[in-house]
Amino acid sequence: METQDCLEAIQVVYQNANKINAEPRATEMQTERLPFTVKLVTSEEDLAKAVSIRHQAYARHLPAVAASLDRPELLDHDEGAVVVLAESKLDGTPVGTMRIQHNRNKKLALEHSVDLPGWLRDESIIEIARFGVADGRIGRLVKTVLVKAGFQYCLLNDIDWLVIAARSPLDRQYEKLLFQDVFPEVGFIPMQHAGNIPHRVLAFDVANAYERWTEANHPLFNFMCKTHHPDLQLANRNVPTEAIIARLPAKYRHSGLNPLALMP
Repeated sequence: METQDCLEAIQVVYQNANKINAEPRATEMQTERLPFTVKLVTSEEDLAKAVSIRHQAYARHLPAVAASLDRPELLDHDEGAVVVLAESKLDGTPVGTMRIQHNRNKKLALEHSVDLPGWLRDESIIEIARFGVADGRIGRLVKTVLVKAGFQYCLLNDIDWLVIAARSPLDRQYEKLLFQDVFPEVGFIPMQHAGNIPHRVLAFDVANAYERWTEANHPLFNFMCKTHHPDLQLANRNVPTEAIIARLPAKYRHSGLNPLALMP
């Protein structure tokens, strides 16, 4: 994530999750409503909202980078990318955004700064970038929900790996989520699409998310896998989407990472 509040966001969720993990885990999911919705951008109006919150967030911490983010970027309209928008239920104002780019048709943005190693190069990958959220406590929750949206998108689109480029100290948040360092011997690398600010490149094997979080008794396991968030709306219930969901391993079909999951 690309704002300083990111670490605080995870700490807040960790505290709440630890309370949940202290109790016996139910076999059925719980449902949690959010004060905002999360969806894919499908109109110029939606994109304008996403750009506005993106610009505001970068302006707080990276004003030099923000100067060029007051309008949509070419990649926002690319067929290999989608923009995600979180909107307040109260008044429809934007409270968060991120961009997801997959590597099916062209290199990821971070690949203009570094060559991925062989074990990633031929895989189906998405890069999450251009994170931005509203200031304050609501932004902390939005960040965590957007991370969950990223994993949902991977499952809906047969993505093998999720990669990010994170500057210090935000890279530590991804370590807590059990992302692995792609270049452990190199460390931080300047990123062209982030004002040449040094970032670490980290990756997560999506297919093994459930097992890794379970084995680690991860404090976000219940939030990610045992909680259904109906306001996270990356997909509609239709025949093509249901066909994709049907191909998922049972552990994912019956988890909160399934965007169509419902309470029994």
